[in-house]
Amino acid sequence: MRILFLIYLLVLPTLLFSQAKVNNKSNLDMNGVHRGLNDTIKAKKKVARIDQYRYITLERDTTYVDTSLTIQKEYSHNYLRKDNFGLLPFSNIGQTYNTLQYSLTDFTPYPEMGFKAKHFNFLEANQVQYYSVATPLTELFFKSTINKGQLLNSFITLNMSERFNISAEYKGLRSEGNYINQLSSTGNFKLTASYSTKKGQYYINGHYTYQDILNEENGGITTAEDFESGDPDFKNRQRLEVYLTDAKSFLKGKRLFFDHAYRINETQGNNNLYVTHQFNYENKFFEYNQPTVLSAVLGSRNVLRFGESYVTSNINDQSHYNKMYNKAGVVYENILLGKFQFFVDDFRSNSYYGRVIILDKGKIIPSSLNQEINSFGGQYEYQKNKWNGRFLYSRSITNQSLSNLEAKLKHDFSDKIKFSFEYQNINKLPNNNYSLYQSSFVEYNWSESFKNEKINSLSASATTPWVNMSFQYSVLNDHLYFEDKSTALQANQGTQIIKPAQYSGAINYLEVKAGKEFKFGRFALDNTILYQKVDQADAILNVPEIVTRNTLYYTNYLFKKALFFQTGIVFNYFTSYYGNDYNPVIGEFFVQNKKEIGNYPNLDFFINARIRQTRIFFKIEHFNSSFSGSNYYSAPNNPYRDLAIRFGLTWNFFQ
Repeated sequence: MRILFLIYLLVLPTLLFSQAKVNNKSNLDMNGVHRGLNDTIKAKKKVARIDQYRYITLERDTTYVDTSLTIQKEYSHNYLRKDNFGLLPFSNIGQTYNTLQYSLTDFTPYPEMGFKAKHFNFLEANQVQYYSVATPLTELFFKSTINKGQLLNSFITLNMSERFNISAEYKGLRSEGNYINQLSSTGNFKLTASYSTKKGQYYINGHYTYQDILNEENGGITTAEDFESGDPDFKNRQRLEVYLTDAKSFLKGKRLFFDHAYRINETQGNNNLYVTHQFNYENKFFEYNQPTVLSAVLGSRNVLRFGESYVTSNINDQSHYNKMYNKAGVVYENILLGKFQFFVDDFRSNSYYGRVIILDKGKIIPSSLNQEINSFGGQYEYQKNKWNGRFLYSRSITNQSLSNLEAKLKHDFSDKIKFSFEYQNINKLPNNNYSLYQSSFVEYNWSESFKNEKINSLSASATTPWVNMSFQYSVLNDHLYFEDKSTALQANQGTQIIKPAQYSGAINYLEVKAGKEFKFGRFALDNTILYQKVDQADAILNVPEIVTRNTLYYTNYLFKKALFFQTGIVFNYFTSYYGNDYNPVIGEFFVQNKKEIGNYPNLDFFINARIRQTRIFFKIEHFNSSFSGSNYYSAPNNPYRDLAIRFGLTWNFFQ
């Protein structure tokens, strides 16, 4: 990763100045007052409009570069670079997140590698954006972390010609954290390219990613009463004992992806015929390393945190995963009727461990799990006036049974009033780590044959000047999850045994979310509230009933409107519930019903400013931690972060 980053830094200056300029006097004049999406980038003789700086998704949805400073920019100035409402971060930057809002979970019918707790910062193929810009665009991002370290993100995109764009991006993090053995070190490198011919007869979007996520794993604190006591001796979090002092987990992945289409007819007309193809090759690797097997608790008692092991030291569990996906189709487009697509795809994956394990009872844990799945399907797209719809159905034609039915419909009454409806019926194969896992810990070896998960989900959303609302109702059948199988004796000794399980009953999930901002002159109150209700015979899917975020802030200009600033307080709260716990051996969360978390207010103070294209952020996180009690957790035995003073900036350059 360091070599790739060095190459990126060396190549960046060359790319930055390689885009041809129509006029060498067309340097940008970005002087002016605070503006939003309607900003115009002015040159002395030419004008590059804001809609000439486009961000394009895989599904061809388009947004534009935005250098304004709004309250949404405050919410998204974080490690994930997006609004993380509904996610509860762990104490250190770069660790995992507990999911408060269940609807944030995405589903695909194909089996994935698993280790989902390690994937919050892992950029998936459908999350990659492509670009088209009038002049080279660069963005630099910085934010301080917890104790030693920093979070950096650098990005550049430019058009080599009107129809050929390339981009490069690297995000790197190193954060020490407050607790013993809590270091995070991650890197995300991305290259993209997009090209289309002059008449649009052929286009291609492609990207390459290399990502690595390293976390020291301490297994949580051993004595919650020391943390909650308020004893000044334990304000230094290094004095709190943890279960693991030298363990770490590591996820890395490489991906090559491209999506392209060719129009059979040379010029676009009322009727068009396309041939499409999509290719995705991905390689992933997960490792859990624990040199010391015995954990010392209370300075003397030894604990086997994850039970007996086949080795006495230097545990090094490794899981490898390869995936290759091909999708080929034919699209008929009619200017009045829309687009009709028919496709076939081929999915091949392999999870392997390099050894066969024979358990005491004679059960064999194989060395690999291979999947070969072929599917066929159709898709219809309609876009006219203010209506936009997409309907998709696919089904496997090989022995594995899977299917996916999706329907999406959007209607824009105006720029400020928009409605959308979605329905999904998915028959999903289990992720590979549910079916097969191997470890040096005796109890962490399994080979299972679970039923497919069946998920029915209906959702709707409305964006209006009065309120933003969303609704989702889901029915889950044969739901897969991880559970704690420790005996009472093992639990008392501090041992944690986690196994995969499948729930035979039905789970009904309801979500209603509302957002509204009230403005009073220079003051504003931004509110987001989430209500969730789960109907189930057993406590399997656990979420807080209420999650809320309320921000009171003030905005104004200074220095003859050369500086725009905002300052305020963010209030975060969720009701108490049995939050899922985290297990580092399998990189997953598991269901527990012993300790509730939540029912604790979290207050942040911020001051942000914008000067031309530079946005500056200053924040005091969780400033009430010193006077409102020490009962704040991200998961059982994993406290939420203490008071932290952090600052950062986002800087856009237009050449």
